[in-house]
Amino acid sequence: MTAATLSFRAPSEFAEQTKALATAMSMTSSDYVREAVREKNERTMGDRIVFLSAQLSARHLQENLALDATTGDGLA
Repeated sequence: MTAATLSFRAPSEFAEQTKALATAMSMTSSDYVREAVREKNERTMGDRIVFLSAQLSARHLQENLALDATTGDGLA
């Protein structure tokens, strides 16, 4: 795995709080932020999967209802 660097600006209070929490968890600030971003990414992807699954289910329901309407057309 190739490492990449991400940087962002944050208020001093946020940075100090992050460093303090990382230290309390016996983690480096980088590891703490990396884990937090990984967890956020996983939640975001999970939410996206739920959203897309609901859309697909709704589409399938519409198609099934449309096919159900054809059961009386004499072709079955």
